[in-house]
Formats: sequence, structure tokens, C-alpha cells
Amino acid sequence: MELKYSSYLTDIKEDLKVLIENLSKDFNFVSVLATDCTGKVYAVSRRTSAISANGSNERGFVVRVHNRVNYAEYSFNEISKDNIEEIASTIRKDLVQMTNKAKEVLELNQYEVIQEEEIKKVFEKPVKVNPRALNDEEVIKRLTGIMNRGLSQDEAIVDYRVRFEYLHVNKLYLSNNKELEQSYMWANGANICIASKDDKTKYSYKGFSGLKGGELLDEIEASVEIVVNNTLVLLDAEPMPPGEYEVICDPDVTGLIAHEAFGHGVEMDMFLKDRAKSKEYLGEYVASELTVMHDGAKGVEETSSYSFDDEGVLAQDTIIIQNGILKQGIADSLSALSLGVAPTGNGKRESYERKAYTRMTNTYFSPGKHKLEDMIASVEYGFLLEQSASGMEDPKNWGIQCMVNVAKEIKNGKLTGKIYSPVILTGYVPDLLKSISMVSEDLEMGGAGFCGKGYKEWVKVSCGGPYIKARVRLG
Repeated sequence: MELKYSSYLTDIKEDLKVLIENLSKDFNFVSVLATDCTGKVYAVSRRTSAISANGSNERGFVVRVHNRVNYAEYSFNEISKDNIEEIASTIRKDLVQMTNKAKEVLELNQYEVIQEEEIKKVFEKPVKVNPRALNDEEVIKRLTGIMNRGLSQDEAIVDYRVRFEYLHVNKLYLSNNKELEQSYMWANGANICIASKDDKTKYSYKGFSGLKGGELLDEIEASVEIVVNNTLVLLDAEPMPPGEYEVICDPDVTGLIAHEAFGHGVEMDMFLKDRAKSKEYLGEYVASELTVMHDGAKGVEETSSYSFDDEGVLAQDTIIIQNGILKQGIADSLSALSLGVAPTGNGKRESYERKAYTRMTNTYFSPGKHKLEDMIASVEYGFLLEQSASGMEDPKNWGIQCMVNVAKEIKNGKLTGKIYSPVILTGYVPDLLKSISMVSEDLEMGGAGFCGKGYKEWVKVSCGGPYIKARVRLG
């Protein structure tokens, strides 16, 4: 089903062009990003149900100009023929004053003028079912039915929570040379089962995501028994004995490792601040020769896929690691200017009111040639790790910590049925990646989460990959 592009952005496009023409009299680079994003969140649990606006809803504009020293930005949320001159006047006055005050107390970075090729394109991505056409009561009723089915599976289940959300993204980028429009939708869903027995409470979940719409509800509904069974086995799980083990990571855990190991660490604005150790290892082996890692909005289709970033740079597929060698990082436009490299389409904003930073998009390992059954058979003693929970990294020292919900014991090449939970995976990034000895032919992506820059600047990301065999420290 085709998604209708924002009529609001269509209606104000000519006004924005007039604004750019006005500002171009005094600034040698002018661009405008206009956004109109709308969506909803549906959630049910044993005690309640709720419908709310998506937290990423927004409608507004950000102007970027080159002030003959560097770049300055101004955001606003209303424009019409009647206030174009007022907006232009405010930009001239406020940005000049701000730059002059900054010069008094700071040593300002100087940037060249961004050179953009002439391009005019419209990008549209249809979905099978437009959730905006669904009745709210109908969606809640369906989620409630999924919840009740989950609750009925076993008396140990104390709650079963179901969530579905979508966001219709409409963006317009205009500059002296570019006119870009995109319209797409991402959707997330989750089943979360909570069970209790003998004073022990455990949970399991399964997330769903993609450039999809209401069809995601079918995937959510189909996974009830899997999520319930995964939760019930955790009630008999044992604590993980600390140690170094051979492990096989499922695509979900592989994706978490990709995100945490070479996520923020290759965001090249971190290079400028000397906060990324990877800066010192460009062109060197940092992983096994089986390892190929990507980041980009173009390489795969997931919730962090788009046609152009929030600076008007077309989406790309960047190879970060090629057969074990760290090839390059990812960069927004201004970081790229400072470093003398090309931007990679990774300039993303939390909203039109926030600065663009270098941010991850779809970060993932490429698949290999091994089969999962052969990988398991190769392990004398170790674990199959499943269900990532959370993670964090230290880009400056290359430490990594990943929380994993399930570790299935492998002994003499076979799964024993014994479960350990929860599990903490830790290590030094190059040691972990260099230990990768097998890579499966599967490729699975997940994009149900958001990622912050430090503790803020939350944006949509996805990650994934194949099954990988490696040696790690668990606890």
C-alpha cells in the first residue's frame, strides 16, 4: 500500500524555497530540513491497555547556513508567506550575534562551504498494511487476544505484555542545489512474557521490526508459544559460572556485539574529540579475516534505513571492517569536512530541534559460509548465546559489555538442554573479534530499539548479522 506523502510539506515547499533565496543573499550556503512524522503506540498488559502518540512525532524545520566562519542553525515550527521575511531577519540577527559572542570566548572551528551536487529525487517505500487505516479499538482488541493467548499457556505466567508502534516519516531537504523528499514507515513490536515459580521470576521477549506497517501484527501473533516456552525454561536456569568459553552468538547477540564493539567507536565525530581508540587502528587488523562489518542506511532494509540523512546526504552502505581490516569510520557532513573525508550519510538528529551528530544506522556483520549445526558440533564445551538484553562500550579503551538473557550449554558438540541466565559478556574488542572462527550463512536484522549519544540524542538504530563462533569471557 502506497504511503501518502505529507500534504503539509508539499504545501510549504515553495515558501521554504523563498526563504532559501532570501538567505542566500547573505550566506553562501543555505539548507532546510523539514519534517512531518506521525505515529502511535499501542500497549496491553494484564492490568491495562493504552494508546499514545509516538514519542518521535514531530513537525518543524531547521535551517543551516554558512556564516563565513563555520555553520550555524536555527529551528522553528511555523512558516507562511507572511512570516518568511521575519524568519530570515531573525536568522540574520541571532546567528550573527551568536557567532560574535562565541568568538569572544571560544576558538571557533572553521569550515569550508559544503559542495553539493545538483539532485532532485523523490523516495517512497510502500507497506502492505497502513496502520493509519486501522481502527484503534481493532488494534487493541487484537493485541489483547495475543496477550490472553500468552496468559493461558501456563499457570506460572504472571503477565504477558504486547506492544506495537509505528511512525510514518516524511522529510524534505532543500538547499541551493538539492531537492529531496522521502516517505516511509517503520514499525516495532514486542511480546514480553513474565513467569514466576518458587520465588524466582524470569522474563523473555521477542522483538519485531522493519520498514513495515500493520502487517507486523501477524509476526507478533505468530510468536506467542515460542516466547512462552523460552520464558518457562528460564525458571530452571542456573547462574553462569565465570570464565572464558567458546560461544556461538545468535544473530541478535551478534548484532549487539556489532553495535557495541564498532558503533560509537567508529563515529568519526568521536575521532575529533580523541574519544575513539579505533582512530589509531585504521588500516590494521582488528578482527579475524572472516569478519566483514557494515554500517549504512542503504545496505539492508530495517528501521534505520532511509534514502537521505538529516543533512541531505544520500544513504550509503559503508564497509567498516573488510576481512578483518578496519577500513573506515562513519561521518556526518561537518565531521567529514574537518577530517578531509567524504560524508557517509550518517548525520542524524533526534528531532529538527537538535544538532546533527554522526550516528549509527544499520550496523551488522556480513554472513559467511558455515552452517549452524556444524558450528555447534565444533564446540567441545561452551554455550549458544541467545536474546540480547542491553550493552555498553568504552570507545576510548575498546572495552565491551553485553547483557544476554540465555546461554544454552554445549558439550561435545551437542546442546545438553541446560540453561544459564542471566549472562554478562565482556572483553577487549580486538581480542573478541580476532577470536571469530566461524560465521554462519544466515543474516538476520533487528531494529526495535533506540540508541543515545551518551545519555541523550536518541535515534533509531538496527543491528544484526549471522551466527558467529568466538571466544569470550562470561559471568
